[in-house]
Amino acid sequence: MKNLTLVIMAAGMGSRFGGLKQIEPVGPNGEIIADYSVYDAIRAGFSKVIFIIRKENLEYFKNNICNKFADKIKVEYAFQELDMIPDDVTLPEGREKMLGTGHALYCAANLIEGDFVVINADDFYGFDSYRIAAKFFEENLNNDTYLTVNYPFYVTASKNGAVKRGVVFTDESNYVIDNLECEIEKVDNQLVATALFKNEKFVIKEDQPVTVNFFGFRQSFLKLLEEEFDIFIHRPLGLKDEFLLPEIIRQGINKDEIKILAKTSDSKWMGMTYKEDLPDLKNNIVELIKKGEYPDKLWD
Repeated sequence: MKNLTLVIMAAGMGSRFGGLKQIEPVGPNGEIIADYSVYDAIRAGFSKVIFIIRKENLEYFKNNICNKFADKIKVEYAFQELDMIPDDVTLPEGREKMLGTGHALYCAANLIEGDFVVINADDFYGFDSYRIAAKFFEENLNNDTYLTVNYPFYVTASKNGAVKRGVVFTDESNYVIDNLECEIEKVDNQLVATALFKNEKFVIKEDQPVTVNFFGFRQSFLKLLEEEFDIFIHRPLGLKDEFLLPEIIRQGINKDEIKILAKTSDSKWMGMTYKEDLPDLKNNIVELIKKGEYPDKLWD
């Protein structure tokens, strides 16, 4: 088994959720979603986890979250802050929103060695996704081929409103040919996707594969990330422009610099875009525990 790193993005503001959802308890003994992510990664053979957080939350993560599994996997911390940008850039006055998932990974790049998986802290991906990733890195030796683990859209939808998802289109060999970051909502009993970077709308089916930021990368991806961030950060930016991983992947594919293999997970994905999503997520975790997929007390 290769050394694999799990990178967990946990610096977002949770504006739709109405709070810091990364540390919201979801398990029967106060577990947060990241507890389950780390637990599954350890089971799949990962050897290190990097939490990307705000500096102000470091002591909380150390003392209340990571102390539970620090003896089972190597733990490191990276910080995402708005001032982590080139010296020649000034953000618009009043900017509070983080710069996006691509910037989060940019802030952690100096801690990453070798192959790694990057995920959201507030998404529950299930063990099969980590198993798929570990198998991919074990079997695929091409340095410029990466992985996206996807789910059918209906698995990732929220009954409480629109969601952002990367809509994935593949060729006959399941390599991604396009990956559009979209806002998806139900309109007149149809699922309408609005592409954020093309400003166009199209209808998708319920089983359309989408990404929820579960990507497997090699260290070579960090060079592309840095190049694309340099382009992004030096253009005129507003209060809400974001540097997003699906768009970076899209640019790399369009430039024929990378290939990304799409796999579909059999695990149950769960998330909490909205506060109203929380009760269903808690109930679903209880059901997984009853089925024996997770212990009642995760770290005992």
